[in-house]
Amino acid sequence: MKLNNIIHAIIVLSLAGPGIVGNSLIFVKHIYISTLGTEKRPVNLILMHLAFSNMIIICTTGIRDIATMFYFQNFLGDIGCKAVVYLARMARGLSICTTCFLSVVQAVTISPRTTIWTKLKPQNSLQVLPFLLLFWMANVLISSNLLCYIKGSGGLNTSIPGTFIGHCYMLQSRHVIKWLFLSLMALRDVIFQSLMGWSSGSMVFHLYKHHKRVLYLHSSRCENNSPPEIRATWSVLILMACFLFFYWVNFILSFYTGFTATHDSISLNIKTFLELGYAGFSPYVLINRDARVPNILHAH
Repeated sequence: MKLNNIIHAIIVLSLAGPGIVGNSLIFVKHIYISTLGTEKRPVNLILMHLAFSNMIIICTTGIRDIATMFYFQNFLGDIGCKAVVYLARMARGLSICTTCFLSVVQAVTISPRTTIWTKLKPQNSLQVLPFLLLFWMANVLISSNLLCYIKGSGGLNTSIPGTFIGHCYMLQSRHVIKWLFLSLMALRDVIFQSLMGWSSGSMVFHLYKHHKRVLYLHSSRCENNSPPEIRATWSVLILMACFLFFYWVNFILSFYTGFTATHDSISLNIKTFLELGYAGFSPYVLINRDARVPNILHAH
């Protein structure tokens, strides 16, 4: 096995294993809360959907990389290549949209009750489902070009211009189609990332104001212990940093490689780390966050 494949295997195994465990914990926990628990909230469904999207990313990327590392050239075939690459791209979009939705819902939840934003807060899971269905429809369409241009490498005429993605092969599309879908992806990423940044910043702002307002009431008791709202603020900051790093670097790299048709081993390793890194790290950030902020604020 080549050195590059060994590095690739280390990246995949070190991130995919913890990622599957973390996302599975979130998924099972919130299924239990939604079905048997006493506290049923719309955010539970959002967290389940985010964990499900992350697991799709990890599984599809892992299957593709295993086929690449062990030279299983005919392991996937045309249908397998289309399914793996398409699901990975679609799940990445779903993860972006769901993360943004989670941040917006939480920002609306902790905003003062006198503001107009509280009217936008979903009261039950039925109000969340239309948004999740809209995310699915949008990302199914944005990724639909892959179904036409992804082929299995087995028996393919290598003289046809295209780009290898593992042992799958992406045929070159017309410039109009390529720019159309790249523009749609860029527009989706910019809109949802901006909304997520605004909502997370709003959460930090409200938590800071709340902390300053109540600090004088119990300053003597909090000298050695960090108040809950401060811990929640740090969780939001870590979550923002995680999203900003993995998504924006991944977006820039994807845009560059898609435009220049450059897919060397280094860029593919970096791209794999970015894809699996976010899906692997985010569940543990979300476990810390766990949407406890509204209860803290309302208790005061």
